[in-house]
Amino acid sequence: MALCEHLAAAHPHKPNSAGCEECIKMDSWWVHLRTCLTCGHVGCCDSSPNKHATKHFHATKHPVMTSKEPGEHWRFCFIDEQMAE
Repeated sequence: MALCEHLAAAHPHKPNSAGCEECIKMDSWWVHLRTCLTCGHVGCCDSSPNKHATKHFHATKHPVMTSKEPGEHWRFCFIDEQMAE
């Protein structure tokens, strides 16, 4: 399967923070982190209580996130629900 246009166009982006930006502000916790490849926003995954990475997509429509976890090298497009490694 060919990559969707969003995954094909996505490029690495420097993360804005070391942890979930919203969780840090609200003194909460997270399970795993995701980095937006459009703006560098760092949000927590859907296994985390606040699901800030998905909330970031819904608020901004930035389509592609990548894992910020060591050893993980994948990207996910929210619009096309497609994953790439």
